[in-house]
Amino acid sequence: MLTLPAFIVAIALLIAIHEYGHYRMALACGVRVLRFSLGFGKPIYQWKIKNSDTEFVLSLFPIGGYVKMLDEREAPVAPELRHLAFNTQSLGRRAAIVAAGPLANLGLAVVLYACVNWLGVESAAPVLSHPAAQTLASQAGIVGGERVLRAGFQGQEAQVVESFETLRWLLTRASLQAQDLQLTMQRAGSQSEREVTLPLSTLTPSELDLAMFAQIGIVGPFSRPLIGKIMADGAASRAGLQEGDEVLSVNAQAVVDGQQLRQWIRQSGTQGTNAPQTWQVLRQGQQISLQVQPALVQEAGVSIGRIGAYVGANPEMVMVSYGLWDGVSQAVVKTWDVSVLTLKMMGKMLTGQASVKNISGPLTIADYAGKSASLGLTQYLIFLALISVSLGVLNLLPLPVLDGGHLMYYLWEGVTSKPVSEAWMMRLQQFGIAVLMIMMSIAMFNDISRLFAS
Repeated sequence: MLTLPAFIVAIALLIAIHEYGHYRMALACGVRVLRFSLGFGKPIYQWKIKNSDTEFVLSLFPIGGYVKMLDEREAPVAPELRHLAFNTQSLGRRAAIVAAGPLANLGLAVVLYACVNWLGVESAAPVLSHPAAQTLASQAGIVGGERVLRAGFQGQEAQVVESFETLRWLLTRASLQAQDLQLTMQRAGSQSEREVTLPLSTLTPSELDLAMFAQIGIVGPFSRPLIGKIMADGAASRAGLQEGDEVLSVNAQAVVDGQQLRQWIRQSGTQGTNAPQTWQVLRQGQQISLQVQPALVQEAGVSIGRIGAYVGANPEMVMVSYGLWDGVSQAVVKTWDVSVLTLKMMGKMLTGQASVKNISGPLTIADYAGKSASLGLTQYLIFLALISVSLGVLNLLPLPVLDGGHLMYYLWEGVTSKPVSEAWMMRLQQFGIAVLMIMMSIAMFNDISRLFAS
């Protein structure tokens, strides 16, 4: 139920801030703004502010918006008003007006991240789950249950890891920058620390996609291997499992955490057979031996095992918050880091080093909007900040029809002292539209593929 309103609020806010950046900079540079529109198409509501020349409009199609300025290239301008036209302004002023929209989105991201830092966000503690075999974490000697205290890139000062999300962010940065990540960890009940190095620089380009964390071996936080809600007539119910049972071993192999147990259950069906398993469980202080036979089900054309029960307890949670100035400084750093990594990911997709499956369209964005809103205000603010950064960075790309394309024209004009010719501008605009249409087609294809795969 939250998906549509959360998506509409997100799009409306991000577009409004983007266009407001253009609008305010235009006024600051002495340019007359004729219309400020949220949406395209037929106006459904319009108004004017006292002592303002600008008409504010809500239009029929809400995806997008525009700021219409006085401009001799679009309509005749009276001689006495030429100094208020956009095209008569200096190169610096025109560039500032164009750049103000994307920069407003980046500024919004800073504000949103700062609000999250001040409010505090509840996140899973940085305790590692059991890594799958042959992953980088497994090869580094991680077994599960270790709490990460600090992490840092090779040759740089390590930072305190306050939550599992902080760790995921560092893993993402290190992977995209092809840098190894050093972790300082501590086992539960132990005072001693040990260090391991994850060789993330060895990841191949094809692994820098949605399956990146699976290749690293750090997929989710640690959770005790408890049995949760049991479905009627499922394998767990038939075996006599009860809610609250803690699984100690499967076929005499010790179970470390819920992630490992879920993985074993799924893998039990990959051979197309579902042989009974001997589970040792702890129930009200007593150890009990049960025979569990996972059911075989098909998922995306692959046979997997299921027991018809929730597996794994909720992870340990921590509240992460910052003071006034620390919250702002952390927000600036996070916005910068997300912007840089967004550009690097785009570059890797352009050169074929990362999959274009990472491109998301409106359906995926709407889905994440609804899911983040359902998790609470702070998660929704984080989602808005991430999308705001993406919108700002995308619009700064030197692609015709985007703000960055216009800045590219102005750079040419600054270097050559001549504006781009009308003929070349038309060709570049057509090229830019074609590229955007291709990107939109890929995004929609990915959205539909994810929809049918879910």
